[in-house]
Amino acid sequence: MTTLVFGHKSPDTDSTGSPLVWAWYLSHVGTPAEARLLGEPNTEAKFVAQRWGFDLPPVLTEVEAGQPVVIVDTNNPAELPAGINDADIRAIIDHHKLTGGIETKAPIDITIRPLACTATIMFDLMGADAAQMPDGIKGLILSCILSDTLEFRSPTTTPVDRGLAEQLAGELGVDIPSFAAEMFAAKSDVSSFSDAELLRMDSKEYTVGGKDFRVSVLETTSPGTVLDRKDSLMKSMEDVAREDGADQVLLFVVDILNEEATLLVPNELVKSVAEKSFGATVTGDTVVLPGIMSRKKQIIPNLKV
Repeated sequence: MTTLVFGHKSPDTDSTGSPLVWAWYLSHVGTPAEARLLGEPNTEAKFVAQRWGFDLPPVLTEVEAGQPVVIVDTNNPAELPAGINDADIRAIIDHHKLTGGIETKAPIDITIRPLACTATIMFDLMGADAAQMPDGIKGLILSCILSDTLEFRSPTTTPVDRGLAEQLAGELGVDIPSFAAEMFAAKSDVSSFSDAELLRMDSKEYTVGGKDFRVSVLETTSPGTVLDRKDSLMKSMEDVAREDGADQVLLFVVDILNEEATLLVPNELVKSVAEKSFGATVTGDTVVLPGIMSRKKQIIPNLKV
């Protein structure tokens, strides 16, 4: 039976590219595999797939019992299909903290490393087979690293990630600043998305102090385009929170070039979160958080209510 490889819901570039990369590798070493997505990918991920000659993988809404799967770029059951524990999970490859809650039918390979990007881990796991990667797979790995590190601006960046990106860019003849600018321009084009779609586009569920949050991040080189929609976004937060069973949506608009985040502050709860979590002084319906770039390393670990 073909193994399905997929990442988390609300797929970004790493959760779109890494399934394609690992499906190629498994098939290359004799295990038939195909990539899947768990939702509509963001505009940057779509750009990257097209740039390197890949069709977007089909969207998987549920997983059948006994289906062989490899989970990448997450280990959180909340970000996976409801029936994930009934699947035949063969491996997990991830770079996030261990969440718990996934059950397997037998011992499996689990690789979780403190690197910026899942695709970086995959390159190492391939060993000598990495030398057989076609240019398209190299391009996907490069793109995943540049996306997850925000072109090495994110504090999650490690020398391993940067070294691999520079190596692959050299092999592909790609100028990193120019290509990253193209990627970020694609990511910043959110004109066709509704407010609700923007709030769910790149989001994680997280509970702290008895409050269930949907922590949403929009990384952009044009923050004004998003912040111009501030009023309607804040109204939509109530509907999205109610529909998704959350107490509150937290929206961080990350300015890639100026290396800061703007948090929308629609009510007293978010004001309190901003002040307690980031030492901010909130005087209006937004607050700028200098240096805040990473949800994984700087936002979620610091959240307090």
